[in-house]
Amino acid sequence: MGNVQSVANAFSLLGEQVKISNDPLDLKEANAIVLPGVGAFSDGMKNLEKRKLRQVLEEEVLDKKKPYLGICLGMQFLAEKSYEAGEYDGFGWIKGNVIRLNTGKENLKIPHMGWNDTDILKNGGLFKEIESPTFYYLHSYFFDVDQSEKNVITSVCRYGENNITATLQKDNIYAVQFHPEKSQLTGIKLLKNFLDDIKNAQT
Repeated sequence: MGNVQSVANAFSLLGEQVKISNDPLDLKEANAIVLPGVGAFSDGMKNLEKRKLRQVLEEEVLDKKKPYLGICLGMQFLAEKSYEAGEYDGFGWIKGNVIRLNTGKENLKIPHMGWNDTDILKNGGLFKEIESPTFYYLHSYFFDVDQSEKNVITSVCRYGENNITATLQKDNIYAVQFHPEKSQLTGIKLLKNFLDDIKNAQT
């Protein structure tokens, strides 16, 4: 939803063959799956269910260990539940819930929109040769990862009282809350690192 073509353009810029598709067969034939999205969690999940993509994603990513990159909404889908305008089930691949940003005493604007510094917790992976990055964010909710799985978080972004999960990695599952396709050269470098990482894992 929303930013699919921009993401495809970014990967094409890196020389990758990209196919935008909602066909389960294409997901099965792909070398890696990227799930971008903006908008409401419930609408996104309904779209996946309607196109019978959720089961295919579980088979390809969880069972076959195919590389997955979730962007914005694609990260939030990984959670057990979302509390955006109700209560909705997520994929449940990583423990935790999607919750609303807290405006706190600073009465910050929501959605959180614009450029923000991002603190790297784990070097390498998505952050190979990246230091002190700034990325473009656009969201009102974020993935509050359960304490038992905090080790999957690879970077965070501070917005007022919110300690936002900016990126995570769990085995073949990668995800980012910001929009790398809108984050200029640093975002393109991060996408290249994702490609390099999964190619190295396959050799």
